[in-house]
Amino acid sequence: MKILLQFPEGLKQHAFEFAKKYTKQGDEVFFSASPCYGGCDIALEEAKAVGAKKIIHFGHARFVKKKLSIPVEYVPYELEFDIRSLESILQTLEPYKKIAIGTTIQYSHKIKEIKKFFESNGKIVFVGRGTMAIEDGQILGCDAFAVTQFEKECEIILFIGDGQFHYLAIDSNKPVFVFHPKSKQLKNINGEIEMVRKRRRGAILKALECKTFGIIVSTKPGQSNPEAAKWAKKELEKRKKTVALLVANEIEPLALNNFLVFDCYVTTACPRIAEDREEFTKPVLDMKMLSEVLELMDELKK
Repeated sequence: MKILLQFPEGLKQHAFEFAKKYTKQGDEVFFSASPCYGGCDIALEEAKAVGAKKIIHFGHARFVKKKLSIPVEYVPYELEFDIRSLESILQTLEPYKKIAIGTTIQYSHKIKEIKKFFESNGKIVFVGRGTMAIEDGQILGCDAFAVTQFEKECEIILFIGDGQFHYLAIDSNKPVFVFHPKSKQLKNINGEIEMVRKRRRGAILKALECKTFGIIVSTKPGQSNPEAAKWAKKELEKRKKTVALLVANEIEPLALNNFLVFDCYVTTACPRIAEDREEFTKPVLDMKMLSEVLELMDELKK
């Protein structure tokens, strides 16, 4: 059977190791060389191009809920760390009794152990599930509800994982700490969260002055939202703005900036694209930010 193997960037270096199982059982194996940004990003077009009957997607959990034209098998990539290493942060967290805990899919299999560890050290621990996640405690770049749903109950939020992308999805007014399992370092990231908020507020204020809007529609299975794009276009045109729909699989700032005519972009794809404002050189709004802009536009007319 022809199959397409798809890897996140950090696992591509191990592609041949993962492929051994499939080549041994007689499958004809292809590697997707396209960038992979998460479980929302399924290489359907590449699979269709080579006639693959299945996509094996490594390193992410299932995100796309709808049935796809080619079946997708998700293969997790679990990382281990010694739970006892959390003892080193107990003194720093001593003032806090109630903790909401989240992590990435790579460590989500450890979430029960993590919860048990903190409870055995006198903490009240909250572990929830996000609106788009499939595992308890799992934080996605677009979904931190696993912890933010406890904003009222918890005293702090603790994220356990590596890299910046996931933890910056946590928009909370409570103290937010990150523990890196590899380095065993703990840091407070409220300053980084506030920087993201400031950039978002700046983009919203600049968007109020814009006259032409490019609304980005993704063809990625887990990011495609044409209905949201139609709504955004209708609402902006109501307010006398010039609007065009921009369709792409890869959202490349340079390619979009070559249009020159747009003052502002609206992404109906991954909301985190809105953080790439420097690369776009124009304000970029996600759908939540657009709603704020529309409300402000209406208030300014009064």
